Amino acid sequence: MKYYTRKKLTYEYINSINTLWGGNKMSRFYCRDEELRKLNKRYENGKFECVVIYGRRRVGKTALINEFCKDKPTIFFSALNTTGKENLEALSKAIMSFERPNAESSPEFTTYDAALDELTALSKEQRIVFVIDEYPYLAKAKPAISAMLQHIIDHKWTESQMYLILCGSSMSFMESQVLGKESPLYGRRTAQFKIMPLDYRETAVFHPNLSEEDNALIYGITGGVPHYINKLDVRDSVDEALMENLFDRSSYLYEEPANLLKQELREPAIYNAIIKAIAEGASRLNDITTKVGEENSVVAKYLKTLIDLGIVKKETPITEKPGKKTIYLLADNFFRFWYRFVPVNASAIDSGRIAKTYPHAVKQYFPDYMGLIFEKMCQDYLLYYANDLPIELSEIGQWWGTDPQKKKQIQIDIVGTPVEGNDYIIGSCKYRNEKIGLDELELIREYAAVFGKGTNYHYYIFSKGGFTDGLLQAQERGEVQLLTLADIFE
Repeated sequence: MKYYTRKKLTYEYINSINTLWGGNKMSRFYCRDEELRKLNKRYENGKFECVVIYGRRRVGKTALINEFCKDKPTIFFSALNTTGKENLEALSKAIMSFERPNAESSPEFTTYDAALDELTALSKEQRIVFVIDEYPYLAKAKPAISAMLQHIIDHKWTESQMYLILCGSSMSFMESQVLGKESPLYGRRTAQFKIMPLDYRETAVFHPNLSEEDNALIYGITGGVPHYINKLDVRDSVDEALMENLFDRSSYLYEEPANLLKQELREPAIYNAIIKAIAEGASRLNDITTKVGEENSVVAKYLKTLIDLGIVKKETPITEKPGKKTIYLLADNFFRFWYRFVPVNASAIDSGRIAKTYPHAVKQYFPDYMGLIFEKMCQDYLLYYANDLPIELSEIGQWWGTDPQKKKQIQIDIVGTPVEGNDYIIGSCKYRNEKIGLDELELIREYAAVFGKGTNYHYYIFSKGGFTDGLLQAQERGEVQLLTLADIFE
């Protein structure tokens, strides 16, 4: 059973953020105030803390930690994807730069035990924040480090003023090797934060003066990843930002997918082929395998890695168990956008013609591209922002299956399941300019009958382009709840 809460964004909140940062968009540290509050509350109690912070790359973990560490005595050690010896040298420098910030050179510890003992001595004198960023790199280079930390926590740090932060981008490693029962560190953490991308409303905080449609598109391009929002750097026009900061071979975002895959993976070519296959519409394992040209077992292994990185996700119809209906989708909107629009336009980008071809080669396809994005936005609206829902939501997602009478596949964009009872929310999402009419209400009623679970349905229709008079009258009769793009941003 799942319960959902989220900070509701208001114009007062947005203005307070802009005031805090003096209106300087370059700072752009937004929407992590709740995490900061909790981290600071733990700091103020003066007791030992072991805080685990993890999440996919670029999501803002290090930015959150840096913001928290402002004006606090901090030893920040960023682990390297290299040997244990070189990591010990880097750890030594981090400790010594804290102890002797003005020294031109400093001694190095000969063992990890000696470095940890020095941290113990420092934590007896004052409250110390000790950050190990990219902890999986250190654990790979020095496999015994988790057991060493467990020992020193149990015997020395529990009674100290140490504030330990373990941060990592490999979500599977952090969940199994740090938080999992098999880890030596199991039971030692005092808090954990899984840092997720921002939702569509939080993404809009970066550009409060833009239209709802522009902010929806920015969310659709960046997926709410703060790093990508900053790098896209939209000022007045999303189109101009795309031309300058993505559809240009010299831009950072143009190289981002390739660089990220090279950084994380040993065989980026196969991963690249899998991502491309999914972006082009292959969603089932057999279809992906056929496009990639590898065995099912090989592709399944690579898919698991992409899921661990937060690039790919598995989905099953809500209320059903994983099985034959399970599909694979791109979880990372930026990868989805890049693979949808960059490779097919590579020659125009290379030759400098993209500005001329952009309107008909890219922009005209935005409504179609935004379809899945809009569904996620509407689901998040119901989960986090909607008031006076007819049921207490447990879960929300898509459902698809076969209509036995018409012998055809159907899909319901939104199914909201109840915490208790037999009432369900059934929803449809249309990201197009034309108004939606009564036929859509009749269609989702038909689909709800095929879905077949529950005894009572509450119908919601979301539309970018609005609704016909007939459907508005149905809302007045209490048959359906209608929401526009502007409504879900309010």
